[in-house]
Amino acid sequence: MSKDIHTPAVDQLFRAILTLETVEECYTFFEDACTINELLSLSQRFEVARMLRDNKTYLDISKKTGASTATISRVNRSLTYGSDGYEMVLTRMAKNEE
Repeated sequence: MSKDIHTPAVDQLFRAILTLETVEECYTFFEDACTINELLSLSQRFEVARMLRDNKTYLDISKKTGASTATISRVNRSLTYGSDGYEMVLTRMAKNEE
């Protein structure tokens, strides 16, 4: 069973992230808060989610992102059975691009 992530420390982290105003501020914060590999993994999973949402095949996604089929499958499970976090953010980003 997974751990409950709803803790005061996680609340504080999310409130801190919500204070970031620019992409450059995000770089500054996340370079301090994450290792390069953690940040690259997060960005890879986000790109996988975007491509899955666009109905790309696992093969296409793996070639473009370098993600393993296990990672693609994990992200796909989140899109299908998760909390709709990817969907919420991807929808908002698409609206902002219009």
